[in-house]
Amino acid sequence: MQFTSTRNKDLSVLFSQAVRDCIPEDGGVFVPSSIEDLRRWIYYIDENTSFSSIAGSLTSALIKDEYSPIICETIATDAFPVEPTVRQLDDKLFIMEPYHSFTGFHRDYGVSYLCSYLEKTLQLTGEKAVFLDFTHGGLGALLNKVLKGKKNIKAVLVYRKGTVRGIDDENLVWNGGNIYPVEMEGTEEEIKTEISKIFEDRNLVNDYNLTVANTTNVCRLLSQVFFFPYTFAQIKKKVDGDIYYAMDAGNYGTLMAGLYSWRFALPVSGFYVPSTAALYRSPDGSPVVLDSIVELKKRGGINPIAPANIERLEAFFENNELMMRNFVFPVDISEKQREKAAKELYMKYGIFADKETASAYAVIQEAGDEVFEDEGSFVLMANNHPSLSSEYCRHVIGETPEMPENIKKAMQPVELHRPVIESAEDLRSILGEL
Repeated sequence: MQFTSTRNKDLSVLFSQAVRDCIPEDGGVFVPSSIEDLRRWIYYIDENTSFSSIAGSLTSALIKDEYSPIICETIATDAFPVEPTVRQLDDKLFIMEPYHSFTGFHRDYGVSYLCSYLEKTLQLTGEKAVFLDFTHGGLGALLNKVLKGKKNIKAVLVYRKGTVRGIDDENLVWNGGNIYPVEMEGTEEEIKTEISKIFEDRNLVNDYNLTVANTTNVCRLLSQVFFFPYTFAQIKKKVDGDIYYAMDAGNYGTLMAGLYSWRFALPVSGFYVPSTAALYRSPDGSPVVLDSIVELKKRGGINPIAPANIERLEAFFENNELMMRNFVFPVDISEKQREKAAKELYMKYGIFADKETASAYAVIQEAGDEVFEDEGSFVLMANNHPSLSSEYCRHVIGETPEMPENIKKAMQPVELHRPVIESAEDLRSILGEL
């Protein structure tokens, strides 16, 4: 499978290079230039097909030109000791819960897969790699789980002061582990600016094999594709009409993963998302991507610390407004509608919803009648465990969900007792220590 850049269609690289380079030199982001038609395989899978088996098959489709099916299966098996949950709520409504994982976030699956892929492939090439990321704390707690025992990957994680959590002492670099947490002075925006300065130095990036664990990395993004065929396999015998997905906008990584799954020939009729400033619906009903107002060649380079999935969305549809209009449905949602949706999910189905899940369900309430009238079905994507949004649940519903022990542990604060850094130069010094 070949990959190209959103800003240079003449570029063609293998999956391994797209993962390791993180962003192409032209300042765009990597996207697939061709995708396998897996129609026969998709119709063969069913509710008995495991998540790791689906991931292994799709991994083979992604990197069959580079690695054997055995290696692909090993990557998927090592990455996914847990599975998402798909439940039927009504005749035509299902919920996908990809938060039954390490720390209660849907990203757990993508980051675990990325680490598994890198560890296996680096082992074969005899190389090392380093993650350099900003985190509010959740990513560090996750890497605390999935980097344990890895021999070829380390992570330098940059936090605002006082936000380190969920890291065990034995996993710290200075204790022989793989994680180097560091607190930095400044706002989140200022810290991300300092990290981006590191990635502007291509020689430094190459010397340390630096990459990121967010969805700027195409491996992290494409691993979210696995959610969609797995969901289809679980519900295919329970639906007769078209299948639509409703999801929070987020950084549009889940939407892009769903669109790529459609390119793999998965039966998907469309995606409903709440409107945002970046993607909204015009008065005539057409979806509008705000970034498209500025030509690609006039934009600055992508910052790897800030996922650029909106640019991937533009590249996917290649300015084909009619095609986009028939697949992506932004819907205006108010705070009142969101709260009403959260209450109904709890009263009708016993489901606690965070703000994002409530927004996605509000989209179904607002715009789903036409789908249901045409015998279509919705899959509601509930990305993160509701206990991570206990205050929102208490405010809207008056009750709070129980927090599982693994999430409690991931939330435990950690005192580093190490100097707070101030700049990109300090980060360079830390990379030198590794």
